[in-house]
Amino acid sequence: MEGAIVNIMKFVNCSFENHAEAILAIFNDAIINSTALYDYKLRTMENMILWFEEKEKGHYPVIGLVNEEEQLMGFATYGRFRMQPAFKYTVEHSVYLHRDFRGQGIATLLVEQLIQQANRQDYHVMIGAIDMENCGSIALHQKLGFIHSGTINQAGYKFGRWLDLGLFQKILKTPKKPEEG
Repeated sequence: MEGAIVNIMKFVNCSFENHAEAILAIFNDAIINSTALYDYKLRTMENMILWFEEKEKGHYPVIGLVNEEEQLMGFATYGRFRMQPAFKYTVEHSVYLHRDFRGQGIATLLVEQLIQQANRQDYHVMIGAIDMENCGSIALHQKLGFIHSGTINQAGYKFGRWLDLGLFQKILKTPKKPEEG
């Protein structure tokens, strides 16, 4: 196609050294401008050190998508849903995009990769906690087979209003032989 700009993207395993600054900027943009994160205070690089340590300790992926300039367009990750042992097969995931790359299907690609990773790690349920006004994220998750499993009304308060938190889940076919303990 003559005159077309080809955007080459590739998946990366995000690391503190290569991606902490970009992830921090994406997080802080979400804190300032959206209800995607129910935080009030901007995160710091010290927060990122702990965040990456927690991901590494739990063997939780941080999957990024970069463009041909190696700019991080977005990332997806998951972590433990709740600490009790019976929840060991359940993870809560999140996906965040750089503001310049929203609406291009990148979130879909990232969550699809995350689902594949959850299957490889033998998780059984993926949960997304989504602000109920975030219609784009809700539509994305429904397109990928997540079902709305409940809403916690007025769960958060930000920007001078109460926020309803929806829980969306996807049940995976793994593990083949779940165990207690």
